[in-house]
Amino acid sequence: MDNKMFCYQCQETAGNSGCTQSGVCGKSPVVAGIQDLLIYVTKGISEVTTKLREEGKKVSTDINHLITLNLFTTITNANFDEEAIASRIVSTIDAKNELISQLSDKASLSDAALWAGSNVEFTGKAATVGVLATENEDIRSLRELITYGLKGLSAYSKHANALLKDDEEVDAFLQRALAKTLDDTLGAEELVALTLETGKYGVNGMALLDAANTTAYGNPEITKVNIGVGTRPGILISGHDLRDMELLLQQTEGTGVDVYTHSEMLPAHYYPAFKKYTHFVGNYGNAWWKQKEEFDSFNGPILMTTNCIVPPKDSYKDRLYTTGAAGFPGCKHIGGEIGQEKDFSEIIEHAKKCAAPTEIETGEIVGGFAHNQVLALADAVVGAVKSGAIKKFIVMAGCDGRAKSRNYYTDFANALPKDTVILTAGCAKYKYNKLELGDIGGIPRVLDAGQCNDSYSLAVIALKLKEVFGLEDINDLPIIYNIAWYEQKAVIVLLALLHLGVKNIHLGPTLPAFLSPNVVKVLVENFGIAGIGTVEEDMELFFGKEEEVAATVEVEGAITKDMLIGDILRIDSNLAPILLEVGMHCLGCPSSQMESLEDACGVHGMDVNIVLEKLNSQLTK
Repeated sequence: MDNKMFCYQCQETAGNSGCTQSGVCGKSPVVAGIQDLLIYVTKGISEVTTKLREEGKKVSTDINHLITLNLFTTITNANFDEEAIASRIVSTIDAKNELISQLSDKASLSDAALWAGSNVEFTGKAATVGVLATENEDIRSLRELITYGLKGLSAYSKHANALLKDDEEVDAFLQRALAKTLDDTLGAEELVALTLETGKYGVNGMALLDAANTTAYGNPEITKVNIGVGTRPGILISGHDLRDMELLLQQTEGTGVDVYTHSEMLPAHYYPAFKKYTHFVGNYGNAWWKQKEEFDSFNGPILMTTNCIVPPKDSYKDRLYTTGAAGFPGCKHIGGEIGQEKDFSEIIEHAKKCAAPTEIETGEIVGGFAHNQVLALADAVVGAVKSGAIKKFIVMAGCDGRAKSRNYYTDFANALPKDTVILTAGCAKYKYNKLELGDIGGIPRVLDAGQCNDSYSLAVIALKLKEVFGLEDINDLPIIYNIAWYEQKAVIVLLALLHLGVKNIHLGPTLPAFLSPNVVKVLVENFGIAGIGTVEEDMELFFGKEEEVAATVEVEGAITKDMLIGDILRIDSNLAPILLEVGMHCLGCPSSQMESLEDACGVHGMDVNIVLEKLNSQLTK
């Protein structure tokens, strides 16, 4: 990232002068800078709350909520409103000053904790506190990885908070970790450990939200969702906040206005509590990035509860409403704090004056495969695996985006063997959830668990399968992880999976730009993180050639990943050239021969399963 500015919001590098806004997220450099300043003062107040806890003093729920909402406000494509962000900076500084007065020991507070500039100083200060304020590339990379993970965690906490669910341990960790990103005494090793700890609390945060959602609305269940339209005017609701969904359905009942979901709000249809509303018609459109054409054709007003907002066209800007952490200049914002009722009467009256949605597609899509539903089908799923009807599961969670390179995921899904099942969550599903992929013995080949935060369900399912099959290692499951990343919630999902011990996760279409080469090396060597190739390359990578896979299964005493390199070489001298060919050029070193094959592959950045296939294939000749 030398001589380039890195954008906090869209996670892309731009030219020397700052963010060029080349169609990626649409924020002006001024707004991007103000968001950097909001992050900075949020780290400062988190340093103060952490010190207060160390002194045995209580931090109020209101302060926890303020910090959580601050982070959520800065998440990708959530808020573009400079005035709204500046207002949060002012509120944070005021709250921080009050908290500092409660500290017994004010020594060693950082500039982020002490700075209390006025509005006229915001732009100048923002220019000094952005991502590149940390000069060491590796430290900067790790701090950003942690910060992005915490921003994802803040989203899950905020949704749980809206349902009056809090976890003091999660809040205290989030603030403690933010404060540690200011600590110049922490080196790479400590920050790597903090990264993994962020994953641990990511799991806790997702579990908190899962419990909040299911307690309020029931467990998601298999549901067919209409993707056509009715004849009445409608409101289109997008984002992730199910409490906003509930309030809108309650207030539109009996008004003659229908409600449709868009993008990440699709999984609302899976919850039993929402099925009683007959005016809850279906899902309109696709992933977030298609909204410019789909919002135009919807004709009625749109309510954005969270990210992802694309800067609206003038043709529908007057119909775009925001609430919660979302915001856009010139668009009506509907207020309402946690625990308060929101008044959606204005958007409802607006809808009554609009034409019904223009139909853009017809039919149904099936979803609702969160952990409770899949575990209810456990006998059928396990039976299909044991019979060989299902050979592998492919986790294809994550985010969609507009780049043509993301068509890879559509092509990849189409190319998958017919004996595989996709486990998905997040808007990445829109690349393949409308494909005719069929089913296996009545089990659909695309199992949609829900929103990005419902990636928790995918982890629960994997852990349950590990238990059912009596495996010691989650990585021994027949599961491939091929995840599309875009924004911060995908980062916390990744860190949560790493905490759970999942290895060999593939990320695409490219590895995150904020990761330095050395940080990438750590992720590769310790966790087997890798990018993606072409669909053809990855099909062979993940599944191999059918005859080679069959031969591996039939070999008696086949080589396993926990065998020592020395033992493998003693089995057959013809295996040495294979190891040399894949890049293990240190076979003559005695210490290398005492490594397991899995450890050796990890050090060299190789996929152990590919090496195993090559070795076991040699044994069958």
